[in-house]
Amino acid sequence: MSKKRVAVVPGDGIGKEVIPAALKVVEATGAPVDFTTFDWSADRYLKDGTTIPADGFNMLARDFDAIFVGALGDPRVPTNIHAKEILLGMRFKMDLYANVRPVKLLDETLCPLKGVKPEHVDFVVIRENTEGPYVDAGGVLKQGTPDEIATQEDFNTRKGVERVIRFAFELARKQGRKKVLMSDKSNVMTFAGGLWQRVFKIVAAEYPEIQTQHMYVDALCMHMARDPKQFDVIVTNNMFGDIITDLAAALQGGLGMAASGNIHPGKTSMFEPVHGSAPPFAGKNIANPIGAISTAAMMLEHLGFAQESERINKAVLAAVQQKKTTSDIGGTLGTKEAAEWIVGAVR
Repeated sequence: MSKKRVAVVPGDGIGKEVIPAALKVVEATGAPVDFTTFDWSADRYLKDGTTIPADGFNMLARDFDAIFVGALGDPRVPTNIHAKEILLGMRFKMDLYANVRPVKLLDETLCPLKGVKPEHVDFVVIRENTEGPYVDAGGVLKQGTPDEIATQEDFNTRKGVERVIRFAFELARKQGRKKVLMSDKSNVMTFAGGLWQRVFKIVAAEYPEIQTQHMYVDALCMHMARDPKQFDVIVTNNMFGDIITDLAAALQGGLGMAASGNIHPGKTSMFEPVHGSAPPFAGKNIANPIGAISTAAMMLEHLGFAQESERINKAVLAAVQQKKTTSDIGGTLGTKEAAEWIVGAVR
């Protein structure tokens, strides 16, 4: 297979530690991948005011097969304008409409729920990634007065809803999963929820072998904490997906374990660990690199390197089971040392 080109944006905070660590793991697989690193970050913004160059998104789509992004966010930039323009810019301007977050428990000691074993937590959340309240539509009237009014508009298009629901069913079919659950709050948000309800039924009819289910998002949160083994594929809107995936990450050991991809089939897609930049932990060699490493494995599978991806996943599992990890999940190693152990296991 020909070499793939990957753009790398380490970002801020612990991103500068876990992303290079994950790249070493990828290199250990021998996958034919070339990395090009970009300094888009708070440092760059504070230096010359650049968030992303004028041709940045076009260049990424034109010249690269995938993008690997670390966490963005820095207290020196209170508005986080650089994070918004880089990260949300990639999602919206590159039309990466499906946020894919696998939720898999590797060891029962990592789950805060009693009696829950690895086979009980193995599902995928598909979050719509380009619509909802995150389109930044709305405004403020009479700001600073007792009569202040703030509006935030929630955009849902037939095209956007249909394609992300179809993506969820296609993923279920591809991965041999049996159920797709759609979550909304249509008992209150009747207009947006009504669109999701109608489209879900229409698309589901094209996949008769897959069971369908619906839950209101508050009930979904309750059942996720009560009985996570009932879930297979969950598809929901941008805001609800943002919330429930953090809850889901807790089931697998925390945000430091969580991987994600921002996908548009057939186009350059972006992969990022779920955790934030965590400024208090930056530069201390204590951040968990597994979220970034597992994200790299997702990226390799997406690029067609399934065997190399599986080698990484097996090495991560071995690290967790043997406690060759950082302290947040029971180990004693630093960021670099934990990653180096996984590198050795991959080799």
